[in-house]
Amino acid sequence: MVMSNKVLAYEESRQKRLEENKKRMEELNLNKLAQALRTSPKPSPMKKTKPRAKLPVELTAVRRSSRVADKPAPNYKEIGLETLRIGRRSYGRRDLLTRVYAADGDRLDAIQRAEELEAGLDNQFPSFIKPMLQSHVTGGFWLGLPVQFCKANLPKHDEMITLVDENGDESDTKYLAMKTGLSGGWRGFALDHELVDGDALVFQLIEPTRFKVYIIRVNEAEENGAE
Repeated sequence: MVMSNKVLAYEESRQKRLEENKKRMEELNLNKLAQALRTSPKPSPMKKTKPRAKLPVELTAVRRSSRVADKPAPNYKEIGLETLRIGRRSYGRRDLLTRVYAADGDRLDAIQRAEELEAGLDNQFPSFIKPMLQSHVTGGFWLGLPVQFCKANLPKHDEMITLVDENGDESDTKYLAMKTGLSGGWRGFALDHELVDGDALVFQLIEPTRFKVYIIRVNEAEENGAE
């Protein structure tokens, strides 16, 4: 009987503690908080990246010749990057497929006329004749110069060389000593003067880094005859 009373007293005490604990949880709103933690989605562990700032880009035209220095800069968005129109001629991918090569006879005639012009120049200034090929006036626009002339007369290191045409207009070009040729700037000179395959140029070194350039047109004789 005594044992039964102890068990009953224990159960009553335990039930009372449970009710008190339940009451405290309700007062603290712990039930709703626990339920919210169980049902709320976990935050994504993805690393947030900052957007890259875009740098402003400005396109400016490079003027290589004084004859076009006072002209407005071309709008490359309008004419596109495939083809650049200069004067009456245009150059682009299509021009590489539709190159017009000078006839051998016309090429030789231009060289002969260049030789006659060179013979009349002051021989105190060294000179040479350079017939134009397609690689000089389209595509790569690289102009190799006579090796012996370069070794004897031009700087032994890379240098800027000025080309002066018959009108006195100047164009700056980059001379590469190891390759004995003109690179940067030559393209602008070739396009500005509308050089074509078969033209013959006479280069006269009037100063250590300054050439006077005479242009003999490959079809000049035919054009003059037609007039």
